[in-house]
Amino acid sequence: MKDTGSELIHEAGGVEILRYVYRPGMPVEESPKPYFHPLRTLDGDVVTGYRPHDHRWHKGLQMTASHLSGQNFWGGGTYVHDQARYIQRDNNGTMRHEEWLSPGVERLTWWTRAGERWVEETRRFQVTVEESWWRLDFATSLRNVRGADLMFGSPTTHGRPLAGYSGLFWRGPRDLTGGTILSSDGRSGEDMMGQNAPWLAYTGRHDEVDRASTLLFLSEPGQTWFARNAWFPAVNPSIAFHDEVRLPPEATLDLAYALVIGNGAWERERIEEHVSRAAPPRV
Repeated sequence: MKDTGSELIHEAGGVEILRYVYRPGMPVEESPKPYFHPLRTLDGDVVTGYRPHDHRWHKGLQMTASHLSGQNFWGGGTYVHDQARYIQRDNNGTMRHEEWLSPGVERLTWWTRAGERWVEETRRFQVTVEESWWRLDFATSLRNVRGADLMFGSPTTHGRPLAGYSGLFWRGPRDLTGGTILSSDGRSGEDMMGQNAPWLAYTGRHDEVDRASTLLFLSEPGQTWFARNAWFPAVNPSIAFHDEVRLPPEATLDLAYALVIGNGAWERERIEEHVSRAAPPRV
């Protein structure tokens, strides 16, 4: 990968397939954090959206935490149940790049709006390229250095139904709106919202070019999915969809995911065959 001092860039076959911005510039209300954008297929089609008008804090693929012990590492407003709406508060946190420990291994810190360091994170990712698809393995270890429990939650754990987003979140480009959602055991569509499954796939067609793309998300067992295609394209294997997750002081939360980005719209048979051969997400 090429390192510009603020971004990592990975090319394959003359196509820039990945750009990881680890020193981002953005307003504090958007909860500044590293992100992947653009991600492209090997055909060169962009499969991530950046700062859309409806949610300025959505930036490609990024690690997030929508409710963390009263702090917002997601961006934008915080859902407040007794008012049944999102309110902009002075609680937007920041994830800071500290150093590269080795190629593809990054140390980050999470800071509250008040300047308290709550999380030490070690993030690892690697890229594997095949003939018509490529894979991003992403793993993270989150260590609680707050000195008190950390509670990972979501708008759903705070009272909003079917809004359990928290963790690794993908926002797709506008042209993939209305795409097809497929998952295990014959399940499909936005009925996957709030459901458990080991994998979830999203396919859609691009504007301007006569091509389609497939994104296949692989996660650890027991993950609950936030999946949307009607309003905008989004997928998130949530760490706290229905219930909060408590992380005691000095304890570590380990998470691992894989994202496969393929040329064309894969049918269920091809997706399931790929899943049967795929290695689990690498920690």
